[in-house]
Amino acid sequence: MPAEEFRHPSPPPPPPGSEEEEEWLWAQIKTEARNDAEAEPALASYLYSTILSHSSLERSLSFHLGNKLCSSTLLSTLLYDLFLNIFSTDDTLRSATVADLRAARIRDPACTSFSHCLLNYKGFLACQAHRVAHKLWTQSRKPLALALQSRISDVFAIDIHPAAKIGKGILFDHATGVVVGETAVIGNNVSILHHVTLGGTGKYGGDRHPKIGDGVLIGAGATILGNIMIGEGAKIGAGSVVLIDVPPRTTAVGNPARLVGGKEQPTKHAEVPGESMDHTSFITEWSDYSI
Repeated sequence: MPAEEFRHPSPPPPPPGSEEEEEWLWAQIKTEARNDAEAEPALASYLYSTILSHSSLERSLSFHLGNKLCSSTLLSTLLYDLFLNIFSTDDTLRSATVADLRAARIRDPACTSFSHCLLNYKGFLACQAHRVAHKLWTQSRKPLALALQSRISDVFAIDIHPAAKIGKGILFDHATGVVVGETAVIGNNVSILHHVTLGGTGKYGGDRHPKIGDGVLIGAGATILGNIMIGEGAKIGAGSVVLIDVPPRTTAVGNPARLVGGKEQPTKHAEVPGESMDHTSFITEWSDYSI
């Protein structure tokens, strides 16, 4: 009988948010890294230094971010200590990191493994670095938070103000060109594609950026401006320009954006688009455009 038949199956993942989830995920990442090192010896040293030599997910992530974001004057050792201190002392940040890893693995068919996301997904990495910058901002360490924001923008081409509030289970898919303003709020289980702007409408201060509800999907190139609310489970079509509130569970498409089904009785969907990643449902109700 082939040896494969004697192998024990991998244990099922624990429920999301449970205490065992981080430990399970870290074990998965290490197994994936070992398999990749065996399959591609050219990566063995890299995988050992970034994953296999570390005792925990927060240590691996802190090391990797430190090396990604360092410069000739902002040393990797300083950043490693900074990241590790914050991640290791804040359970909510580690929980968010785990939720973000699972979001990428589940929602993006191009994400082949958790380790692939941890090492190579710049949207994921930028989001974790932002979480540290936001923590620094709330601790009134604003110069360091802004310096970190600048490095994130330089390295990952994603500009998120450190004051912006971001939930967990976030997918920044492709992520290039994403801009998130100072007073923006992003809920849980949100998916945002590349070249999305959550911006203000002028030079005035105060609360001036969008609020994105849980489970929202924002398509590539969408621009959402002003202190407006994108309701829970809403969907914003690619390339849309949104200047007013979007009701929950509805789809807004176009420039300027309008609701699929009409303003008075917009079509509503039952699924959570931020998790289903369905970009085109109800499109025939919005337009009869064809090529």
